[in-house]
Amino acid sequence: MKQSRSYSIFVVIVFFLFMLLHQTDKLMIGSMQTPISEAFGLNKLQWGLINSGALIVATVLYPIWGYLYDRYARAKLLALASFIWGATTWLSAVVKTYPQFLGTRASTGIDDSSYPGLYSLVADYFSPRVRGKVYGILQVAQPLGYLIGMILALMVAPLIGGWRSVFYLTGSLGIIIAVVIFFGVKEMPRGKAEPEFEGMQEMSQFRFSWKEVGEIFKKRTMWFVFLQGFAGVFPWNVITFFFFGYLMEERGYDNTSVLLTMGPIILILAAGYFIGGMIGDWLFKKTLKGRILVSSAGVILGAIFLFFALMTPIEARTTFFILMSLTALFMPFSSPNVIATVFDVTPPEVRSTAQAVEYFIENSGAALAPTLAGAIALSTGSMQTAILWVCITTWILCFFLYLGALFFIDKEAKALRAQMRERAEREQLLHTAG
Repeated sequence: MKQSRSYSIFVVIVFFLFMLLHQTDKLMIGSMQTPISEAFGLNKLQWGLINSGALIVATVLYPIWGYLYDRYARAKLLALASFIWGATTWLSAVVKTYPQFLGTRASTGIDDSSYPGLYSLVADYFSPRVRGKVYGILQVAQPLGYLIGMILALMVAPLIGGWRSVFYLTGSLGIIIAVVIFFGVKEMPRGKAEPEFEGMQEMSQFRFSWKEVGEIFKKRTMWFVFLQGFAGVFPWNVITFFFFGYLMEERGYDNTSVLLTMGPIILILAAGYFIGGMIGDWLFKKTLKGRILVSSAGVILGAIFLFFALMTPIEARTTFFILMSLTALFMPFSSPNVIATVFDVTPPEVRSTAQAVEYFIENSGAALAPTLAGAIALSTGSMQTAILWVCITTWILCFFLYLGALFFIDKEAKALRAQMRERAEREQLLHTAG
């Protein structure tokens, strides 16, 4: 048992490093807006198209990745995704023209849709009672990757030959992580960590079923999860790709000021993932509505504090920093809880597909977010207006969608537990007869 727990921790560490370095590679382009735009002579709309391209590719491939993960070994597919990440990033460093760069950056979206398999594999290592915390730990890698990307872009890139050299570095790390996952991470039987199968030494493999895929769309909790996902990632993409430009161009920050301001804020954001997951797990033990309640509180508080932060006068930098820190704390509360909620109502053999469908719906809207924000900024002459309009509107919408999910989560989570108990009883009968 100790060996199994130790190996589970090893797997989390490997996946954390995968996510940390992948998010560094994916998100550091936001910090490189100025030098890349200068290199290719881009306006804000063209810059938005670069970021939308990768999102569109990832969106199209989510259902395919989800299906593959539920049919085949997830660990090997994750290794493949890591290799693709490294290779496509290298290509982005090589190209010399804007159309070429637009194409290579779009190709980086191929591996961006790889996370559903990672989360479903982790679900087979950890029980539902602690998944929120585990997902929160893993998702800490996203803001930390953003922070590392910011340091690479603002401090390291000028020292090692510019943004192309940084792409060579992160691309190489992607290939190294691919090797580690391929040889170091073992596949786990689907459903192994469900409480109904606790202590069972042997169990049948749960096979992908189109019938169970169809059941995903009959669950009303998932309707609201899908809808909030469509709206909920708009703010993340707008902030990721435009906030640095906003700080520099409209609030007068230089590179050092950006780093000193955003560094602590991103660390607070990282803590918010774990805190949100931990509170969600704690409340989930008291009520099946717990994760949804934490998610709804997070989005509405994030919207409130972002509004007051961006309305703060330019000279009031301390007030701006405090309000953005509070925004960062609550912004990620919903993320680990939404993933755990999807797995609270869907059976193990279609969890990658369910998560992929959610991400497909999310990115169907979010792929347009950078372009939309760029268009608003171009027409109004204000990135602040674009950020406020997109973020506040969509977060308020998410709040009401979470309220809708509260009406159905109890019934559908209990139905999954009943389904797992029925399967466990069949397994015990089969082993007894054998």
